[in-house]
This record gives sequence, C-alpha cells and structure tokens, in this order.
Amino acid sequence: MTVAGSTRYPSFIDDLARSESGRLLRAELGRRWPETPDRLDAIVRYALLPAGKMLRPMMTLHAAEAVGGSPRDVLAAALGTEYLHVATLVHDDIIDADTLRRGRPAVPVAYGIPGAIVAGDHLIFHAFQAIVEGGRAVPPASVVAAVTALAEAGQDLCRGQAMEERLVGDLDAGARWYPEMIRLKTGSLFRAVCHIGALLGGAEPRVSAALARYGEHVGTAFQIRDDLLSYLSTPEQTGKPATSDLNNGRPTLPLLLAYDAISDAARVELLAVLHRRGAGPGDVEWVTALLRDAGAVDGARRRMVEHAERARAELAVLTPSASADVLTGIAAWMTSEMA
Repeated sequence: MTVAGSTRYPSFIDDLARSESGRLLRAELGRRWPETPDRLDAIVRYALLPAGKMLRPMMTLHAAEAVGGSPRDVLAAALGTEYLHVATLVHDDIIDADTLRRGRPAVPVAYGIPGAIVAGDHLIFHAFQAIVEGGRAVPPASVVAAVTALAEAGQDLCRGQAMEERLVGDLDAGARWYPEMIRLKTGSLFRAVCHIGALLGGAEPRVSAALARYGEHVGTAFQIRDDLLSYLSTPEQTGKPATSDLNNGRPTLPLLLAYDAISDAARVELLAVLHRRGAGPGDVEWVTALLRDAGAVDGARRRMVEHAERARAELAVLTPSASADVLTGIAAWMTSEMA
C-alpha cells in the first residue's frame, strides 16, 4: 500500500491518511462500528469516528507489509491498536478534565463521566479481541507474542500516566524522570503497534525487535512534538485547549528545559503558574515567550530530532520497499516544521 505523493512535510501525514491503507482502515472502522441505538456502542462510535489521522494503526499495517506480510490480514489487529489508543484518550480527558477533543466536545462532556469510563474499558477489551482476530494467518506463538506486546504496552501506559501525575508541578523531579515517563506513556504504544505489525507480518525476531525499537523512538519524538504544539499551534490545530498542560501542571519538556535555564525569579513565577492549576489571563502568552527566550523550544526540537534519527536507523534491517519508505517518512515527519 503506497502513499499518494511524496514525503512532503507536514502534508505527508495528510497524504498518508488519504492513502489506500488509510481508506481501508476508515472503511473497516465504519463497518465495525455502525450507527446504533445501543448506548454503549454509540459512545464508542463517537469516540472513534470521525477517525483522526489513524497513525498508529497505519504503522501496524506498514510494519506488517515491510516484513512481507499482508496488510489486509492484520487489518483487525491494526484497528485494535487504535482502540487502545482511543481508550487512553477517553480516560485522559476524564483525568485532565479536558472538554475538547479533536475539535468537538470530549466523550466525558458529551456522554458523562460514567459512560466515558465504561466506553474506554470496552475499547480496551475490544483491542485484545482484535489482535487475536488479526492473527488468524500466522502461527499461534506469534499471536501470543502480539497479545503480550499489547498487554505490556498497556501496563507501561498506566505506569507512565501514574508517573506523570506524581510529577505534576514538580519541575525538579520532572527533569530527572521525564525521559522515562514519556517512554512509558507514549513510546510504549508506538513500540507495540510496530512490534505487533512485524510479528503478525511474519518477521524474524531480530527484525521485529528492531521495529519495536523504531516505534518507541518515534513515540518519544511524537510526545516531544506534542509538548511543543501546545505552545506553537492553535486549539483548532491541536484539537485541545491551549491551556491544558498549564492547567494540569504537566512537566513537559519545553517547561523543564526553560526551568533549567531561567533566573530564580522567573522560576518562582513559572512554578506559581503551574501550582495554581489554572492558566490565568496572559499566562499562556507569558510562558510561550519565556520558552522562546530561554531557548527551550529549540532545545526540545533537538531532542525530538535525536529520537527521530535513532528511529530511522533501526529501519536498516528492512528490505527497501514502499512500506519501508512510509515508516521512514513517519520518522522524518516528526521533525518537520510546526506552526
């Protein structure tokens, strides 16, 4: 499955979403989750559709194809990775009390917190069922390994979320634990989606392990990019409030780098913004200017580039192909210019 056009940035991801694999995923997602009077399924459908960029399931399909497998054979499993991802978004919106997701009311706002909790749980169980369904064309041992990869990613996600909560408002501890926190919280699922695709595509252990490492580095770069977007893009572009990270006191990389570089007086003011857990008038603008002046934006970009380059290096195990090019393009897209 090839992607229309070249790997231009940032339009590459939009091209990928419109590619044959993107259309296949969206069609199958709509088929599996039709409009229904059933309340639980309706909540899940609202959470899943209209779909986002579907980056994670796209990576599962292309990882499978890059090692010689058939994307259609792993289609269900690819959707399973999206189920787990969306479940985490639903639960995150409850934890963070965010009201906006993908440019519309978040699931807890649209359906209430109890409905959102149950829908997120429902999606998690569907994710495991989908992995098993997607493994019908491969040996049982590969299916077991794929299910294990998803379970381990889910456990790491929970550990990363708990670690982030413990670091809220604590920029001193955040500087120490941030790399591990984002590896667990974000890198783990990217690791799993590529590992699952490689396993179900029939890759030998050396290759599937390399693709797992590729995914973890891509996920780490993706989280740093997301940290930056909070200060470089509008809510319309990100699909969430610009004040979300400040309201929740999150120790994002730009904040950590700025905290390390600024004066003691500026540190006191920055901590005050984080500790009051509610961005007041002018806070976002002040913090954004602080990050730029402290060189934190450029510093975070450099970290992002390092992980993207390490991800691309892991792809050396692959035979050249259109899907290998897509995986390379995804890593390169992480370093593309942002608004």
